Amino acid sequence: MRLWSLHPRYLDAKGLVALWREALLAQKVLRGKTRGYRFHPQLHRFRQHRRPLSAIAVYLKAIAREADSRGYHFDRRRIARARPVTKISVTIGQLRYELGHLRAKLRAREPQRLKLLPRLAEIRPHSLFKIIDGPVECWERRKSK
Repeated sequence: MRLWSLHPRYLDAKGLVALWREALLAQKVLRGKTRGYRFHPQLHRFRQHRRPLSAIAVYLKAIAREADSRGYHFDRRRIARARPVTKISVTIGQLRYELGHLRAKLRAREPQRLKLLPRLAEIRPHSLFKIIDGPVECWERRKSK
């Protein structure tokens, strides 16, 4: 499961569809409707939010908006009702890590899309997140090289 902190505009089509599916799964986990993935580290920041279900719903709505802008249709009826939520902090170290991770995925899957990625100084997070200083988040599972 990868719940990107990066804005969904940076994802290729395969990545955007995968994000939609994984965020729907995360919503199901937060609702207590599945036994799998209950302890997945990517859910940590949503669980820490005062309104976890609203936070994941806001997250999903932004993904659906990105899909709309590309001419795709993601079924919004699958998104839980959302109340207004405060933004979740994400560290610049986490964004840097995710940008590197996305670059590796695109290099293998859709190299021409790499040219569309901005430099780190210009990177935008998903609209649910606000950037703060700091290293890679403690919940992130980093692959050893």
